[in-house]
Amino acid sequence: MADRLPGTLRTYRLLSVLATPFAPLLLARRLSRGKEHRTRMAERRGETSTARPPGPLVWVHGASVGELASAVPLIERIRARGFNLLVTTGTVTSAGVAEQRLSRGIIHQFVPLDSPRFVRRFIHHWQPDLALFVESDLWPNLMMEAASDGVPLILVNGRLSESSYRRWRHFPRTIANLLERFDLCLARTPSDGNRYDELGAPRVVTTGNLKLDVPAPPADAAALAALQKAVQNRPVIAAASTHQGEEAMVIEAHKRLRERFPDLLTIIAPRHPERGPGIGEIAAAAGVNAALRSLREKPEHTTDIYVADTMGELGLVYRLAPIVFIGGSLVRHGGQNPIEAAKLGAAILHGPQVSNFEEIYATLDAANGAEQVNNTDELARKFEAWLADPTTRAEVAKIAHTTVEGLGGALERTMRALDPYLLQLRLGQRARHA
Repeated sequence: MADRLPGTLRTYRLLSVLATPFAPLLLARRLSRGKEHRTRMAERRGETSTARPPGPLVWVHGASVGELASAVPLIERIRARGFNLLVTTGTVTSAGVAEQRLSRGIIHQFVPLDSPRFVRRFIHHWQPDLALFVESDLWPNLMMEAASDGVPLILVNGRLSESSYRRWRHFPRTIANLLERFDLCLARTPSDGNRYDELGAPRVVTTGNLKLDVPAPPADAAALAALQKAVQNRPVIAAASTHQGEEAMVIEAHKRLRERFPDLLTIIAPRHPERGPGIGEIAAAAGVNAALRSLREKPEHTTDIYVADTMGELGLVYRLAPIVFIGGSLVRHGGQNPIEAAKLGAAILHGPQVSNFEEIYATLDAANGAEQVNNTDELARKFEAWLADPTTRAEVAKIAHTTVEGLGGALERTMRALDPYLLQLRLGQRARHA
């Protein structure tokens, strides 16, 4: 397809080739900011000391923690059928989640930087027989090199927000050229499917949101018991997956709530744990006491804000706090996933910026299983109302749980769509051994 590439993709490939010599500088800068794994830098250049296992290999790629978490049940189902699995992600936090949640024998690698040289090295080493791209992390060189090697590409849990759709419409030939490389596009919602179809994706099928079929996040029993002992009977609220700018709002809401609930403990779990010390500084500047979980601190009776700046512990947060504000929604980010909180019985608050999970939030709000707040004042008032009325709070949480459970089924539909490809791999393996 190289001779049919639109000018934008030819330019992209040229620039990525020219930028390749500067990759060490980029990686060194990212390492200094905690965005790379010091001992695994070679993987970003497509190099690895891990051998490719014999037999059919299914490659699953997702950008970060959210995409990986949504794909874990799918990965495990494919693994249970006897296939080898290679999982790639692009962030340090997702590597930690992979170590925690993926079964023994499933290989995790960092996805290579999108340089033709690095990507070719990666593809030629692993020789995947099938590639599943999760949601929307579509790197042009990665897709083009895989397709040119004859690897069938399938988009699973495909997500395309209205704002992204509008941006992509400015480059119709570019996006159509990339999307036509997919054999199959499995979309989360009819709206996502329509957008992909209009942009040129072939064979679009709506299978539902895999995040709805992800089990509730686990929690270490000993860690949970220790925190429950430290918290005792204090009222607890939480803000989960927060982004810059939201923590100050939550801390201000906490200060207002202390007048009525002097023993209140507020847990803040930032979307990016490395921001924990900065959140502690915000709390100190606001005149409240903060403790950081990353420093192995526990909430004392004088602790106002407990910063859960660790990885993979939202299961603890949701089990401790009966009311949770889901972040990324009071700033222009698009909102974070409310499903795990709903499955663990939390009453959910969120801001208006929820385009990443628009349909889920709309369904929850319409059923009175969640409520939107638009600013610090509304956040404080709703926290106060639910703290003072546990009966209403419990009813909201029950509705959220029931609603989310009722929306499941995407995993089964996705597996049915993948069955012909997996069967083909199995038949090909038998033919080679005949």
